[in-house]
Amino acid sequence: MYDLLVMGAGPYGLSIASHAAAAGLNLRVLGRPMASWRDNMPSGMFLKSEPWASNLSDPDGRWRLDAYCATQGLTARHAEPIPVPTFAAYGLWFARNAVPQVDERMVSRVAAHPVGFEAVTEDGEALRARTVALAVGVMPFVEVPSPLRGLHPALVSHSSHHSDLGRFRGRDVTVIGGGQAALETAALLAEQGTRVRVLARADRLCWNDVPPPWQRPWWQSARSPHSGLGCGWRNWFYAERPGLFRRLPESSRARIAATALGPAGAWWVRQRVEPAVEVLLGREVAAARAVPGGVRLETVSRNGEPRPLETEHVIAATGFRATLDRLGLLSAELRGSLATAADGSPAVGRNFESSHPGLFLAGLPTASAFGPAMRFVQGATFTAPTLVQGVRHRLRTTPPAGTVPAPVGRGRTEAPSEVRR
Repeated sequence: MYDLLVMGAGPYGLSIASHAAAAGLNLRVLGRPMASWRDNMPSGMFLKSEPWASNLSDPDGRWRLDAYCATQGLTARHAEPIPVPTFAAYGLWFARNAVPQVDERMVSRVAAHPVGFEAVTEDGEALRARTVALAVGVMPFVEVPSPLRGLHPALVSHSSHHSDLGRFRGRDVTVIGGGQAALETAALLAEQGTRVRVLARADRLCWNDVPPPWQRPWWQSARSPHSGLGCGWRNWFYAERPGLFRRLPESSRARIAATALGPAGAWWVRQRVEPAVEVLLGREVAAARAVPGGVRLETVSRNGEPRPLETEHVIAATGFRATLDRLGLLSAELRGSLATAADGSPAVGRNFESSHPGLFLAGLPTASAFGPAMRFVQGATFTAPTLVQGVRHRLRTTPPAGTVPAPVGRGRTEAPSEVRR
């Protein structure tokens, strides 16, 4: 019987495991380290976040990105984007140095057990633990516009489903979306000789500004401080005070989580997109169907004017939506017992514990509780120590063997008992 099972070995899972190991917990970490960073991002992509805001979290702060880069003869400087392969390699280095050995098997099912939880691995082994931390990343929450769902993967794919865009060389591709994933994907496609266009609902593309120098006059820093989510006091609040963010009214949290830091391209992508990529703005896909040679998109403009478009392949760079129903890893009984937030995500309390005692969540599903930082690596620095503190509290209060914790009924409510302690 483990104290803690950590499911997922990306930035959040590895950070949680590092803090849990330092706390002396008997834990097991399952999942392929940095899998989505290694398998689901094309070569040539860069981190949008600053290097100093892309650290995984260990208790002593020893295993930072800049420390890894130093071992490789690389630099991690402000305003110089880090290649995704470098960040993935950093995560593997962190796993080797700051985390107990990772079991690279995937988990197929998690269910409640009389004294905690039972997790079944892909090869059928049952593991039991008193607590579980789900740090499953973003891949379970892929969002594709409804008109495109049901079309064959040869015709429609999500931007996160590509480690190599080479198969689109010389073809005609339409990328849907106006954020970083859409714009960087389009730039990479154009640079390899793909005929590519971007189709977005917005009337204009948004571009992030070149970040100001790290060292600035004090009055500039006071007016618009640096933060891991960009300059400005609002971004600083989201990045540095997730615990205070959770004290906002639920309606405010849901609105901010859905709208803050909206679709925008990095400053270093703009110069690659504007000269080379056709951009169709103010248009939305109303219907889609397969036709000989590809897909016919029925798009409509803001004023309702229909504008059909044919293309060989559609890449939906339309983000992720972390609703409870997409956590298929959880048994139906366990999933059905969980309370939800206003946006359909699992409700969590102040230590990231769900409404089922002992089940903790991290990353994207917690953005409506702790704010936009949970959508980025930046959020791991707050999540890991806070969540492990909650695990230790739960271990001290776990009911004796033979009793079953009574889960809170499903519905929109604050989650665990920690909320009111």
